[in-house]
Amino acid sequence: MVYVFLAHGFEEIEALTVVDLLRRASVQVKTVSLMEDRLVYGAHGIGVESDILFRDAEPERCGMLILPGGMPGTTNLCHHKEFNEALKDFAATGKPVAAICAAPMVFGRAGLFDGHRATIYPGMEEELVNAVSTGEKVVVDREIITGRGPGAAIDFALAIIEYLTGKEKAEEIRDGLQG
Repeated sequence: MVYVFLAHGFEEIEALTVVDLLRRASVQVKTVSLMEDRLVYGAHGIGVESDILFRDAEPERCGMLILPGGMPGTTNLCHHKEFNEALKDFAATGKPVAAICAAPMVFGRAGLFDGHRATIYPGMEEELVNAVSTGEKVVVDREIITGRGPGAAIDFALAIIEYLTGKEKAEEIRDGLQG
């Protein structure tokens, strides 16, 4: 099971592209609302009904935690105390985490990078605390996957698929997209 966390102001392309492609790859994925309601609004006013609320989630039983960016979604992720505690505990076990656009900021503030190579939305590089900023579209470094922004959403999702299921499945999904 993989969780994609949603907070008001998330970037719709980044969240929904990841969910869509993971499901095409037969990866079990659930969207998790960090709000009091399952209905979460993206940065562009699109309402998405999440699968579960954070209080009902069991991150410790997941194989990966994924954070879409967007504003103020990323800020809302940063300010959710229980989520950040769960993220730190999860990462401490060595399980993989992924974030795109502004959301790698959450990893930086949580102290997860520890010398990892990473990317983030241009202009936010100072938020990659203890990381080596690459500026690349997508970076996979050990158990951390980062993506630069909305235009990298498909490549980011494919990198997650490759990490979880292997290169062959990622290429199959890429070919099916006609990209």
